[in-house]
Amino acid sequence: MTYRIVFFGTPDFSVPTLSNLIGAGHDIVAVYTQPPRPGGRGKKIRPSPVHQFAKRHDIPVLTPRTLKSPEVQTEFVIHRADLAIVVAYGLLLPNAILEAPAHGCLNVHASLLPRWRGAAPIQRAIMAGDSKTGIMIMKMEEGLDTGPICVSEQVPIGPDVTAGELHDILAAIGGKLIVSALDCLSEGTLTFEAQSEEGITYANKISKSETRIDWSDTAINVHNHIRGLSPFPGAWFEVRLNDRLERIKVLHSTLDRNILSSGRVGELVGDGLSIVCGEGAVRLNTLQRAGKRPMTTQEFLRGMPLRTGDIIVETGL
Repeated sequence: MTYRIVFFGTPDFSVPTLSNLIGAGHDIVAVYTQPPRPGGRGKKIRPSPVHQFAKRHDIPVLTPRTLKSPEVQTEFVIHRADLAIVVAYGLLLPNAILEAPAHGCLNVHASLLPRWRGAAPIQRAIMAGDSKTGIMIMKMEEGLDTGPICVSEQVPIGPDVTAGELHDILAAIGGKLIVSALDCLSEGTLTFEAQSEEGITYANKISKSETRIDWSDTAINVHNHIRGLSPFPGAWFEVRLNDRLERIKVLHSTLDRNILSSGRVGELVGDGLSIVCGEGAVRLNTLQRAGKRPMTTQEFLRGMPLRTGDIIVETGL
């Protein structure tokens, strides 16, 4: 059985779910996504990844700035949807929309709820050092990611995996699980289980103020911070070059277990680009200078006057 679906989604993470729904033969009658916004180096106005994908498949796209207006809610009801599927849309759905589809609204969420409800579950799981995460399909309520769960899949988080790598894994799983959930719904076997009242945490949106690397923290926390923010927005530090500070993003790191002594916080040690932290050391493997492409440690050091024993601190060298 196929369903008449309205899809809500915005970023790349949402696209595999929309693609799989189309591939399974469901009728996507409309796509709601965030309005086009400036992006990229030139800050040109560009439609969201979901917007672009929907247009390539000739699906009507709507980009309201709010879902609270009576006009928008009336327009939604006119779609006569069996279901709404929501994946990282960016706006909360008001009750008038949640109750309109015959089978309600299902959300694809990238965490093991109730841990990491909210906007940035992938990044927060890695930054917190979690060893596992997953995808959960839930029936939406007015609360933030509080609805009952119907289908889920757990995923291990490797010690060096980045948010970008985990994002792609979870996006693919989400696309697969939503089709399984709709198959169960058509067979009358889809059941829901309430979330636990214990272990609730919130994945707040990443703010610019928390992206700077604090070398005084432990190496494991610095490493988790780097990989949780890679590739975007990117954890960073500053070095002083020719009397000016240059911001350097770190896109990939590992724990340097060969550095046994604590050394001085921010000191470059070893035979590559390892930096002493408050406890232990982190080896920087992929870096990016402002306006440049990502580069390996060797490429980076060829263009930077850094030597073993130099100190990188919050205000530069």
